[in-house]
Amino acid sequence: MTLRLLLVRHGLSSFNVERRIQGRNDLSVLTSEGEDQARRTGQALIDLPLDAVYSSPLQRAAATTAAILGVRSDSLQPVLDEGLLEVDLEPWSGLTADERAQRDPEAYQAWRLRPEELELTRTDGSRYRPIPELMEQARRFLQTLLQRHPVGGDSTVLVVGHNAILRCLILVLLGEPERGFRRLQLDNASLSVFNLQPSSEGHSVQIECLNNSSHLGQPLPAKGKGARLVLVRHGETNWNREGRFQGQIDIPLNANGHAQAEAARAFLAPVPLQRAYSSSMSRPRQTAEGILRSHPGVPLTVTGGLMEIGHGLWEGKLEAEIQAQWGDLLAEWKRTPHTVQMPEGETIQQVWERSVHTWTTIAASLDPEETALVVAHDAVNKTILCHLLGLSPADIWAVKQGNGGVTVIDMPVDPGQPAVVTCLNLTSHLGGVLDRTAAGAL
Repeated sequence: MTLRLLLVRHGLSSFNVERRIQGRNDLSVLTSEGEDQARRTGQALIDLPLDAVYSSPLQRAAATTAAILGVRSDSLQPVLDEGLLEVDLEPWSGLTADERAQRDPEAYQAWRLRPEELELTRTDGSRYRPIPELMEQARRFLQTLLQRHPVGGDSTVLVVGHNAILRCLILVLLGEPERGFRRLQLDNASLSVFNLQPSSEGHSVQIECLNNSSHLGQPLPAKGKGARLVLVRHGETNWNREGRFQGQIDIPLNANGHAQAEAARAFLAPVPLQRAYSSSMSRPRQTAEGILRSHPGVPLTVTGGLMEIGHGLWEGKLEAEIQAQWGDLLAEWKRTPHTVQMPEGETIQQVWERSVHTWTTIAASLDPEETALVVAHDAVNKTILCHLLGLSPADIWAVKQGNGGVTVIDMPVDPGQPAVVTCLNLTSHLGGVLDRTAAGAL
């Protein structure tokens, strides 16, 4: 029983086009392109039953919500909730980005590099910190939402808001990782999906996808000034389909896995690639080779640092077989994976160390204008993404990686800044906005 949260940022607004600071004021409206983006988002969600809809009352978000609901045949009415108001940037409201930089250069640098530490002065003379204030707002909103829609109620809730408040909601869902605000990107009319399920600690949270804008007609968000890495999980194998633990047994793609690689190839065909890397195992290598058919001449480098976790004696076995012999250890793996030493296999910490080291080495080797393809495995990708999101080895179940799913990481241009998880686990090229790939074992 899952509570599914669909988080949508409002469509392109007039202030977005003019590069003006919107914040909490209500002067900005949807552009015609923004209205079209909202309708496209509605079409992407049209087959998903919705149990409730919450929207910021600011007109750019409320209009987005109305357009999303306007393509549906049900009679859902949104709740306009002030808990979804955008960040309060009162002294900067209406200024262009350049005007803000010129008038208040120190605060502007703080916003760019250390947004959690930014302090501003309201017109009444009071000092305040916008992001900590917004984080508290996000906590209150989420607490109220979970009271109205308890986890385990098997419902789907649409939440339409703004860039900063949605980022703060995501950070609250993920346990508020350090410096998390600048690790995320949310584009206009993008869709992010979070699954909440009951657990012994109350509830668990899984990112199913993040910042998916492919329904707007472009495969990936625009690349920034730094290097970009496109991280892909390999296509399906027969053992994925059967739910068998693969680990480091070299199982090749099945027919559906090759079809997923072909879908990823078509999806990524417009994306310029200069380099490609793969785990040395056959299933990611075959996936990478399929994607690279649209990029002839791009060299493929294979590395053992991206190999899947070694499950030891569990490899080749179904979950029921593992349950019969190692029931307590399997339960611990599901509950606290970072505490488990696989029988004659690896720990998540060992996988973390080699996969993050390999990832960091690849990223450091790229020039700012380059984009590299990296194809690896479920546990490997999860450790890399937990590292990038500011999470820990204990959090690997918080990240979903579907077979053939596409994730994008943009490297920072400012020294000391975290990389940005631009989008995560895009699977719409495999059919629909939800990830319907085989659950499978690792």
